Amino acid sequence: MATAAIGYPLRRRIYALAGSALLSPALSPDPETEQTVHFTYRPAIDPFAFPAIGLTGPGAADAARVMTLTALEEYAEHALVVIPRADATAVFGLSDDELLDETTAGLFIPGNLDAALASIETELAVRRDAKSHDRQAPRLLLVADCEKEPERIQDLLARHRGELSALLLGDWPADRVSVDEDGLVTASAALAGHLPERLPAMSRTEARDRLNAALGHHGTRRGAHTRRRRRTTPTPS
Repeated sequence: MATAAIGYPLRRRIYALAGSALLSPALSPDPETEQTVHFTYRPAIDPFAFPAIGLTGPGAADAARVMTLTALEEYAEHALVVIPRADATAVFGLSDDELLDETTAGLFIPGNLDAALASIETELAVRRDAKSHDRQAPRLLLVADCEKEPERIQDLLARHRGELSALLLGDWPADRVSVDEDGLVTASAALAGHLPERLPAMSRTEARDRLNAALGHHGTRRGAHTRRRRRTTPTPS
Protein backbone atom coordinates (compact mmCIF):
# COMPACT_ATOMS: atom_id res chain seq x y z
CA MET A 1 0.00 0.00 0.00
CA ALA A 2 2.83 2.43 0.83
CA THR A 3 4.57 1.81 -2.48
CA ALA A 4 1.34 2.26 -4.40
CA ALA A 5 0.72 5.55 -2.60
CA ILE A 6 4.19 6.78 -3.54
CA GLY A 7 3.55 5.89 -7.16
CA TYR A 8 0.16 7.63 -7.38
CA PRO A 9 1.48 11.15 -8.18
CA LEU A 10 3.66 9.64 -10.90
CA ARG A 11 0.67 7.87 -12.45
CA ARG A 12 -1.28 11.14 -12.51
CA ARG A 13 1.44 12.59 -14.69
CA ILE A 14 1.48 9.47 -16.86
CA TYR A 15 -2.24 9.74 -17.56
CA ALA A 16 -2.06 13.50 -18.14
CA LEU A 17 0.68 13.05 -20.72
CA ALA A 18 -1.06 10.08 -22.34
CA GLY A 19 -4.28 12.04 -22.65
CA SER A 20 -2.56 14.99 -24.33
CA ALA A 21 -0.83 12.64 -26.76
CA LEU A 22 -4.14 11.02 -27.73
CA LEU A 23 -5.69 14.42 -28.38
CA SER A 24 -2.79 15.69 -30.49
CA PRO A 25 -3.42 15.46 -34.26
CA ALA A 26 -1.13 13.15 -36.17
CA LEU A 27 1.19 15.00 -38.55
CA SER A 28 1.86 13.45 -41.91
CA PRO A 29 5.07 14.26 -43.81
CA ASP A 30 4.78 16.83 -46.57
CA PRO A 31 6.43 15.48 -49.72
CA GLU A 32 7.08 19.04 -50.90
CA THR A 33 9.22 19.77 -47.85
CA GLU A 34 11.44 16.71 -48.02
CA GLN A 35 14.68 17.27 -46.16
CA THR A 36 18.13 15.99 -46.98
CA VAL A 37 19.99 14.46 -44.06
CA HIS A 38 23.72 15.08 -43.88
CA PHE A 39 26.04 12.92 -41.79
CA THR A 40 28.90 15.40 -41.49
CA TYR A 41 28.25 16.01 -37.80
CA ARG A 42 27.47 13.80 -34.89
CA PRO A 43 23.79 13.72 -33.90
CA ALA A 44 21.83 16.20 -31.87
CA ILE A 45 21.13 15.63 -28.19
CA ASP A 46 18.89 12.66 -27.47
CA PRO A 47 18.42 11.87 -23.76
CA PHE A 48 16.81 8.55 -24.72
CA ALA A 49 19.66 7.33 -26.94
CA PHE A 50 20.87 4.91 -24.24
CA PRO A 51 19.24 2.97 -21.42
CA ALA A 52 21.58 4.74 -19.01
CA ILE A 53 24.71 6.84 -19.07
CA GLY A 54 26.81 8.26 -16.27
CA LEU A 55 27.83 11.91 -16.59
CA THR A 56 31.22 12.78 -15.14
CA GLY A 57 33.72 15.60 -15.30
CA PRO A 58 33.46 19.35 -14.57
CA GLY A 59 30.72 19.76 -17.21
CA ALA A 60 28.52 16.93 -15.93
CA ALA A 61 25.95 19.21 -14.29
CA ASP A 62 25.71 21.34 -17.45
CA ALA A 63 25.20 18.18 -19.50
CA ALA A 64 22.44 17.03 -17.16
CA ARG A 65 20.71 20.42 -17.47
CA VAL A 66 20.85 20.44 -21.25
CA MET A 67 19.75 16.83 -21.70
CA THR A 68 16.93 17.12 -19.16
CA LEU A 69 15.62 20.27 -20.84
CA THR A 70 15.82 18.51 -24.20
CA ALA A 71 13.53 15.80 -22.85
CA LEU A 72 11.06 18.41 -21.58
CA GLU A 73 11.18 20.67 -24.65
CA GLU A 74 11.58 18.26 -27.56
CA TYR A 75 9.65 15.27 -26.18
CA ALA A 76 7.09 17.24 -24.21
CA GLU A 77 4.04 15.05 -24.91
CA HIS A 78 5.87 11.75 -24.91
CA ALA A 79 8.23 11.86 -21.93
CA LEU A 80 8.10 12.15 -18.16
CA VAL A 81 11.21 13.29 -16.28
CA VAL A 82 11.64 12.00 -12.72
CA ILE A 83 14.27 13.89 -10.71
CA PRO A 84 14.65 13.76 -6.91
CA ARG A 85 14.38 17.07 -5.09
CA ALA A 86 18.08 17.15 -4.13
CA ASP A 87 19.09 16.68 -7.76
CA ALA A 88 16.57 19.26 -8.97
CA THR A 89 18.21 21.66 -6.53
CA ALA A 90 21.74 20.79 -7.68
CA VAL A 91 20.99 20.80 -11.42
CA PHE A 92 18.44 23.62 -11.71
CA GLY A 93 18.92 25.56 -8.49
CA LEU A 94 15.31 24.99 -7.40
CA SER A 95 14.38 25.99 -3.89
CA ASP A 96 12.43 23.69 -1.59
CA ASP A 97 9.10 25.27 -2.50
CA GLU A 98 9.49 25.52 -6.27
CA LEU A 99 7.51 23.32 -8.66
CA LEU A 100 5.43 21.66 -6.00
CA ASP A 101 2.32 21.70 -8.22
CA GLU A 102 0.96 18.17 -8.42
CA THR A 103 -0.61 18.88 -11.83
CA THR A 104 2.72 19.34 -13.63
CA ALA A 105 2.44 16.58 -16.23
CA GLY A 106 5.94 16.30 -17.71
CA LEU A 107 7.99 16.50 -14.51
CA PHE A 108 7.87 14.61 -11.22
CA ILE A 109 10.08 15.73 -8.31
CA PRO A 110 9.85 13.21 -5.44
CA GLY A 111 11.52 13.88 -2.11
CA ASN A 112 14.54 11.61 -2.58
CA LEU A 113 16.05 8.90 -4.77
CA ASP A 114 14.34 6.08 -2.88
CA ALA A 115 10.92 7.67 -3.50
CA ALA A 116 11.82 8.26 -7.15
CA LEU A 117 12.79 4.64 -7.71
CA ALA A 118 9.76 3.36 -5.80
CA SER A 119 7.48 5.46 -8.00
CA ILE A 120 9.14 4.25 -11.19
CA GLU A 121 9.06 0.64 -10.01
CA THR A 122 5.34 0.93 -9.28
CA GLU A 123 4.59 2.55 -12.62
CA LEU A 124 6.55 0.00 -14.65
CA ALA A 125 4.98 -2.88 -12.75
CA VAL A 126 1.52 -1.54 -13.55
CA ARG A 127 2.45 -1.23 -17.21
CA ARG A 128 3.00 -4.95 -17.33
CA ASP A 129 -0.77 -5.17 -17.48
CA ALA A 130 -1.68 -5.11 -21.19
CA LYS A 131 -4.38 -2.52 -20.54
CA SER A 132 -1.80 0.05 -19.47
CA HIS A 133 -0.22 0.04 -22.94
CA ASP A 134 -3.48 1.28 -24.47
CA ARG A 135 -2.87 4.67 -22.90
CA GLN A 136 0.33 5.29 -24.91
CA ALA A 137 2.28 5.88 -21.72
CA PRO A 138 5.19 8.30 -22.09
CA ARG A 139 8.82 7.31 -21.86
CA LEU A 140 10.38 7.68 -18.42
CA LEU A 141 13.65 9.50 -17.82
CA LEU A 142 15.36 9.32 -14.43
CA VAL A 143 17.82 12.15 -13.72
CA ALA A 144 19.66 11.60 -10.46
CA ASP A 145 22.85 11.10 -8.54
CA CYS A 146 22.96 7.32 -8.26
CA GLU A 147 24.23 7.66 -4.65
CA LYS A 148 24.27 4.20 -3.05
CA GLU A 149 21.63 2.74 -5.36
CA PRO A 150 23.50 1.77 -8.57
CA GLU A 151 22.59 -1.91 -8.25
CA ARG A 152 18.91 -1.12 -7.73
CA ILE A 153 18.94 1.16 -10.80
CA GLN A 154 20.76 -1.44 -12.90
CA ASP A 155 18.24 -4.10 -11.89
CA LEU A 156 15.36 -1.77 -12.77
CA LEU A 157 16.87 -1.04 -16.20
CA ALA A 158 17.49 -4.73 -16.87
CA ARG A 159 13.93 -5.75 -15.97
CA HIS A 160 12.33 -2.98 -18.04
CA ARG A 161 14.43 -2.65 -21.16
CA GLY A 162 13.21 0.05 -23.50
CA GLU A 163 10.79 1.52 -20.95
CA LEU A 164 13.19 3.61 -18.89
CA SER A 165 16.24 5.77 -19.56
CA ALA A 166 18.54 7.34 -16.98
CA LEU A 167 21.01 10.22 -16.80
CA LEU A 168 23.13 9.50 -13.76
CA LEU A 169 25.56 11.65 -11.82
CA GLY A 170 27.86 10.27 -9.16
CA ASP A 171 29.76 7.00 -9.18
CA TRP A 172 27.86 5.13 -11.88
CA PRO A 173 29.65 1.80 -12.54
CA ALA A 174 28.48 1.24 -16.15
CA ASP A 175 28.60 3.37 -19.34
CA ARG A 176 30.04 6.82 -18.68
CA VAL A 177 30.52 10.04 -20.61
CA SER A 178 33.03 12.65 -19.50
CA VAL A 179 32.20 16.31 -20.17
CA ASP A 180 34.86 18.97 -19.61
CA GLU A 181 34.33 22.60 -18.59
CA ASP A 182 33.93 23.62 -22.25
CA GLY A 183 31.30 20.96 -22.91
CA LEU A 184 33.61 18.69 -24.93
CA VAL A 185 32.34 15.11 -24.76
CA THR A 186 34.71 12.17 -24.28
CA ALA A 187 33.19 8.71 -24.57
CA SER A 188 33.82 5.24 -25.89
CA ALA A 189 33.31 4.65 -29.61
CA ALA A 190 29.99 2.91 -28.93
CA LEU A 191 28.66 5.93 -27.06
CA ALA A 192 30.31 8.75 -29.00
CA GLY A 193 28.46 7.95 -32.22
CA HIS A 194 25.17 8.83 -30.51
CA LEU A 195 26.26 12.07 -28.85
CA PRO A 196 27.24 15.53 -30.12
CA GLU A 197 30.91 16.38 -29.88
CA ARG A 198 30.17 19.29 -27.56
CA LEU A 199 27.31 20.14 -25.22
CA PRO A 200 26.45 23.79 -24.57
CA ALA A 201 27.23 25.28 -21.18
CA MET A 202 24.22 26.54 -19.25
CA SER A 203 23.94 28.28 -15.90
CA ARG A 204 21.43 27.13 -13.32
CA THR A 205 19.60 30.46 -13.66
CA GLU A 206 19.14 30.04 -17.41
CA ALA A 207 18.21 26.39 -16.97
CA ARG A 208 15.59 27.23 -14.33
CA ASP A 209 14.05 29.87 -16.59
CA ARG A 210 13.87 27.41 -19.48
CA LEU A 211 12.47 24.75 -17.17
CA ASN A 212 9.66 27.05 -16.05
CA ALA A 213 8.97 28.04 -19.66
CA ALA A 214 8.86 24.39 -20.77
CA LEU A 215 6.38 23.57 -18.02
CA GLY A 216 4.33 26.73 -18.46
CA HIS A 217 5.25 28.03 -15.02
CA HIS A 218 5.82 31.68 -14.26
CA GLY A 219 6.74 33.23 -10.94
CA THR A 220 6.91 29.91 -9.10
CA ARG A 221 9.25 31.01 -6.37
CA ARG A 222 7.87 31.64 -2.90
CA GLY A 223 8.61 35.35 -3.07
CA ALA A 224 6.39 35.75 -6.13
CA HIS A 225 3.53 33.83 -4.50
CA THR A 226 3.93 35.85 -1.32
CA ARG A 227 3.69 39.11 -3.22
CA ARG A 228 0.58 37.98 -5.10
CA ARG A 229 -1.18 36.73 -1.96
CA ARG A 230 -0.40 39.78 0.17
CA ARG A 231 -3.54 41.78 0.88
CA THR A 232 -3.48 45.52 0.65
CA THR A 233 -4.79 47.40 3.63
CA PRO A 234 -7.87 49.46 2.72
CA THR A 235 -7.36 53.15 2.91
CA PRO A 236 -9.63 54.72 5.53
CA SER A 237 -12.27 56.99 3.99
